[in-house]
Amino acid sequence: MASTNPLQFIQQVRAEVAKVVWPTRREVMLTTVMVFIMAALTAVFFALVDLLIRSGLEGILGFFG
Repeated sequence: MASTNPLQFIQQVRAEVAKVVWPTRREVMLTTVMVFIMAALTAVFFALVDLLIRSGLEGILGFFG
């Protein structure tokens, strides 16, 4: 494994960081809002599935019990 001195390492790190394309404030806000919307939709979906399964099980257990 080739070793580099600390100065070369820092120069390489700075060169790599310069290649990063950072998102704009608008992109970050839009992505954040989309994550919250998707999380809410997922929560509603699983709540409905839970309600459906629970009522189905209560119906089955009520029929036999």
